[in-house]
Amino acid sequence: MLPFLAAAALPTGESAPIASLQEEMDVITLATQSGGMVFFVLLVLVFFSLSSWAIIIWKFWELRGARRRSAQFVDAFWRSKRLDRLYAELAEHESSPVGEVFAAGYQEAEQVLKTRSREGEEDSSVLTSEMTGVESVERALRRAANEQVSRLERMLTFLATTASATPFIGLFGTVWGIMNSFREIGARGSAGLAVVAPGISEALIATALGLLAAIPAVIAYNHYQGRVKVIADEIENFTADFLNLVDRHFMRL
Repeated sequence: MLPFLAAAALPTGESAPIASLQEEMDVITLATQSGGMVFFVLLVLVFFSLSSWAIIIWKFWELRGARRRSAQFVDAFWRSKRLDRLYAELAEHESSPVGEVFAAGYQEAEQVLKTRSREGEEDSSVLTSEMTGVESVERALRRAANEQVSRLERMLTFLATTASATPFIGLFGTVWGIMNSFREIGARGSAGLAVVAPGISEALIATALGLLAAIPAVIAYNHYQGRVKVIADEIENFTADFLNLVDRHFMRL
């Protein structure tokens, strides 16, 4: 009964400002009707947030597919008895990071063998030639591995930038909005709730939106960096195994 009596005791003229204030405090209304600089900050934060979510979804499918295709290729590699046949069937393992590294190493090894065959070296120089060939294959493998890891890390820097920059962008919008609230107090000569609430609310929306953009970005960045590291380790292990195979059977490739 008390709240009802209190509401009934209010003059009719005082309920209108309260309803109007509640309408002005609506989040979407505050965002769309915010001042020029604060509105620009909100647009920037929305851009970062939407872009981050697009990258998060894209990288999820890209890294998931890369991990699956690499595992399939490694399994096919160890089941295969002829590397030339595996190389000919490489189209079945398209976009596999490990498969791309294998292709680069196999092409380099084949090129070295063709060069040695043309030159027709003497037996005394075979050991030196083999060591040079293995080192050449290793360089090709390392270069291809770095390219694949760089490809997998593509656009992750944007997530890192979003995670580190958007809280400060939101804070800038908050400070600017509070400055506008104090300016409004000075202009009206009053510090009532109806005067300062809209400005402070729109300022805090900037902070909230900045955190809303930053939190998913930093979580996704750390998670995807871990997944890229797992794939990079798989590439590193395959590179070592392939080099051992080349070292033992260089003349049979």
